Amino acid sequence: MTAPETAARKPADDPAAGRDGDRLDPALVKLALVLMLGSLASGLDTTIVNVTLDRLARTFSVSVATVQWVSTGYLLALTMAMPLTGWAIGRFGARNAWLASLGTFLLGSALCGIAWSMPALIAFRVLQGLGGGMLLPLVRVILGQAAGPKRMGRAMVFVAVPGSLTPALGPVLGGLVVSALGWRWAFYINVPICLLGLALSWRLPAAGHGTSRSQLDLPGLGLLAAGLAAIVDGLAQAGNHDSFAGPAQWLPLATGAVLLAAYAIRALTSRIEPVLDLRLFTARAFTASSVLQFLLNGSMFGAVFLLPLYYQQARHASVLEAGLLLAPLGAGTALSMTYVGKLIDRTSAERAITLIAMVAAIGGFIPYIFLGAGVNQAVLAVSLFIAGLGQGAIKLTALTITFRGLARDQIAPASSANRIIQNLGGMLGTVVLALILENAASAHPGAAAFGHTFAWVTGLSAIAIIPALALPGRPRTHKPA
Repeated sequence: MTAPETAARKPADDPAAGRDGDRLDPALVKLALVLMLGSLASGLDTTIVNVTLDRLARTFSVSVATVQWVSTGYLLALTMAMPLTGWAIGRFGARNAWLASLGTFLLGSALCGIAWSMPALIAFRVLQGLGGGMLLPLVRVILGQAAGPKRMGRAMVFVAVPGSLTPALGPVLGGLVVSALGWRWAFYINVPICLLGLALSWRLPAAGHGTSRSQLDLPGLGLLAAGLAAIVDGLAQAGNHDSFAGPAQWLPLATGAVLLAAYAIRALTSRIEPVLDLRLFTARAFTASSVLQFLLNGSMFGAVFLLPLYYQQARHASVLEAGLLLAPLGAGTALSMTYVGKLIDRTSAERAITLIAMVAAIGGFIPYIFLGAGVNQAVLAVSLFIAGLGQGAIKLTALTITFRGLARDQIAPASSANRIIQNLGGMLGTVVLALILENAASAHPGAAAFGHTFAWVTGLSAIAIIPALALPGRPRTHKPA
């Protein structure tokens, strides 16, 4: 077949069909930029909202244990929406699933901006999370299909950029917006981004309809979501009442435990593919990596929840100042994720890198234990940057090890399960640390309560050493005889 005939066989609207195999086709770059709008909005949202929590608590006159639902309600919905991605693509197609997801996120953002009470805001955050949960997985699917295997690595840079930039930029942008326009604009800021994304997304390739219509395990999803929501509610009630003794506290916790046990039985016995496949935990690498990420996400999300509250409540910083003071954590994470990947490729020493990074992740939070003693702000900023360096490195190494030892057909469910576990760690870490802060505030005045709570953050990070030591070492290479 001649070269002109080969070229003629390439679809005219195929973004991956570039003239130069070593360059990304301009159409593929445009597609990636459009998709990046959705992932950018979702990524910015979490970090922007964190700096508004103190103002929300004051505006609606609620406790820390209640205001944490603004974060955990969103994370819970986000986590439960992720497993719907494959089913939605197979049933409606990738483009239609993307438009529906981005539209739902837009609607939730707008409704959050007009919320008139804390229950209304939490409900709208759940709606927002349901839309945002599928955005990043859909970006990967659509971009992966368009790019093809030869361009996959370079195309996925557009997925990684929002993830690396938002931890540093989100708090600062949130501080600027909220200081100038008020807390409602922490949610309204998503509206123009999403509208632009929707307008441009109509030109996305229509490909992506699945050939199979796999059955969605709705009962399993319901059991898992309801069980987690009940446990979060029980912990929040314990924070509000400073006790676990009353039925308002132990009844939701007991109900949640029963629902999660029912989910475990269903996941292990049902013929339908489970939302979270518990059989994956028979693989050492997956189990150690997932537990490590669960614990570290708990400490990281908890710290990001606590820090703006500390700066605004104990140091009387403005929303903008709190955002700026939080930036070193994101900057350290972004920097380490940029360079550690190259180190992993050169050495394949993920476990050694993880253990070294653990020292930074734990040590970076130690000065925050002494907040009650008035630690110098420069020391806190440097420590936060070091903690970010450690956390970013561990994210990459743990993710690299996660799929080691799994069969090819286990990779997709393992990827989904790993994301769910990470988000669950962040959600439960936030809830538990909010509870600890609420109880500490009654015994330790001002900054000392935050110092006491950060001792738990440091302890949670230290416990993660156990699964880090259980990570498998580098694979053995067999030299030819």
